[in-house]
Amino acid sequence: MAAYIASAADDGADTSRGIPRRYAWIVFALTFGLLISDYMSRQVLNAVFPLLKSEWALSDSQLGLLSGIVALMVGLLTFPLSLLADRFGRVKSLVLMAVLWSLATLGCALAENYQQMFIARFLVGVGEAAYGSVGIAVVVAVFPRDMRATLAGAFMAGGMFGSVLGMALGGVMAQYLGWRWAFAGMAFFGLMLALLYPLIVKEARIAPKRAHITPCKIARPLHTLYGSRSVIAAYVASGLQLFVGGTVIVWMPSYLNRYYDMGTDKAGVVAAIIVLCSGIGMILCAMLCDRLGRQRPDRKISLAIAYCLGSCLLLSLAFALPSGTVQLVLICLGMMIAAGTNGPSSAMVANLTHYSVHGTAFATLTLANNLLGLATGPLITGRVSDLIGLHAAFQLVPLISIGAAAVFFIAKRHYHSDMARLEGLQQPAPDAEQIQEVKL
Repeated sequence: MAAYIASAADDGADTSRGIPRRYAWIVFALTFGLLISDYMSRQVLNAVFPLLKSEWALSDSQLGLLSGIVALMVGLLTFPLSLLADRFGRVKSLVLMAVLWSLATLGCALAENYQQMFIARFLVGVGEAAYGSVGIAVVVAVFPRDMRATLAGAFMAGGMFGSVLGMALGGVMAQYLGWRWAFAGMAFFGLMLALLYPLIVKEARIAPKRAHITPCKIARPLHTLYGSRSVIAAYVASGLQLFVGGTVIVWMPSYLNRYYDMGTDKAGVVAAIIVLCSGIGMILCAMLCDRLGRQRPDRKISLAIAYCLGSCLLLSLAFALPSGTVQLVLICLGMMIAAGTNGPSSAMVANLTHYSVHGTAFATLTLANNLLGLATGPLITGRVSDLIGLHAAFQLVPLISIGAAAVFFIAKRHYHSDMARLEGLQQPAPDAEQIQEVKL
């Protein structure tokens, strides 16, 4: 029986025609730079917690709220703001977002009390809410479709690199210049990129040839956000896998403190190394997906399944071992692979949804990632830890990857038929000349 071999055409619409590769990389660099600024502005607060607590006599709950309000706004506003960006222009929207979060971060530097700081952090969250989803939509639009996993993985890794830079540079600046300059430094970096971005990245230039994709028969492009089993499975599987990665990142400093007797400074450094391994893994695993999936797009899903099962094996083995160097090495390797599903899941979402709603599609993916993984994982693990201890809880966490692998398998079963249906809907409508030829 002959096997069905998918062609590269079975990998979504290519929106990059007519865009010079050099210009595409410039767009990526600037958009990536703003993503780093996004996370630097978000995470610099963590570096100055001790100084704010001392100066304003704040409780841990108040400090936690300053951090949590940003995540709350991102969760609530990602979808509606991404939808507006798809309709009114992604480049313009990205610039407005960057200006808002940068000015709000500057407001943090000027805050005279807790209430003013809270309002500034609220506005940081509003500004950052949709940047990740709209930014990745811009990136995937300017590169060939067979690079989508690589670019998505690299772009999402920018959040981790930005987090590490925000905490590291913020801590150094706060130590030598004071906590206000830590916020101000992040704000000036963001404003500089926000002013440069619209001078180089133009809406007309990033999509000059879109007319070749449609006149389109899709009357309701928003329907593609949830109109196939494969795209729904991609949302769910991505969120479940991030349950594992997000949980390990959040609780790792506490784990190192409790089971390795590390101080907060050393535990933070080791945890940062694990975060960097995760970011590097996102990029390398995504590159492998694009390389092996160039002629067989469904191989990306097969690799996503392998990443889930591989991370489950490595992390389960790591947390079955006693504390020591071998355990830490296995945790780093497991986290590199655990993060590898971000690229292929993002590529699946881009391929299975209409290009005109890609910002909203990635917002939906972000929402699933937060609801099923990044928010739920640390919370549930904390509750389980209260009952049986953090080490025992960590032994259970990797098992969630088995569920993620099962959902990716469902996506693989339906991927080709769902792509064929989307390609059929996106066939150009015949023009008047073609109709006349048929009549003759």
